[in-house]
Amino acid sequence: MKVLIDTSIWSVALRKKDNKLSSKDKRLKEHLIELIQDTRVIIIGPIRQELLSGISNEDSYNNLKEHLEAFEDISILSSDYEKAAYFFNICMKKGIQGSHTDFLICAIANNHQLPVFTTDKDFFNYNKYIDIEVYQVPEK
Repeated sequence: MKVLIDTSIWSVALRKKDNKLSSKDKRLKEHLIELIQDTRVIIIGPIRQELLSGISNEDSYNNLKEHLEAFEDISILSSDYEKAAYFFNICMKKGIQGSHTDFLICAIANNHQLPVFTTDKDFFNYNKYIDIEVYQVPEK
C-alpha cells in the first residue's frame, strides 16, 4: 500500500539532525526511510511546495528539489478540490478548523484510498468526521 507523506514527516526527516531527534522522531524518520526503500511514498504538489518554501540557499533548494523528484506525484483534479471543500464544510459544521491544504490532502487521500502519514494532530480531529485514514507506524 502506498502512503501519502505529509509535510510534518518530511520535516522531521529533512530538517533535523539525527543527534537532535527525539526517540519518537528517530522512529518516524526510520519508518519513512523504510517506506522510501519499499517505494511506497506518494507526494502531492502542495506538500512539495511547502517543503521547498523558505529555503534561502539556492544550492540547498536545488538539492532538495532534485531529491524530491524521485517520489511519485498524484495529479490533483477538480474533484479533489471539490471534495476538499466538502470536507472543509463538514468539519467546520463540527467546529473543527483546518487549512485548505490540509483538506486537499484529506480529499486526495480519500479519493485514492491512501493513508496520510503525519504528526499533525489536526488530521486525527478530521478523521472523526471525514473518511480518511491516518497512517500509524507499526509496532516493532
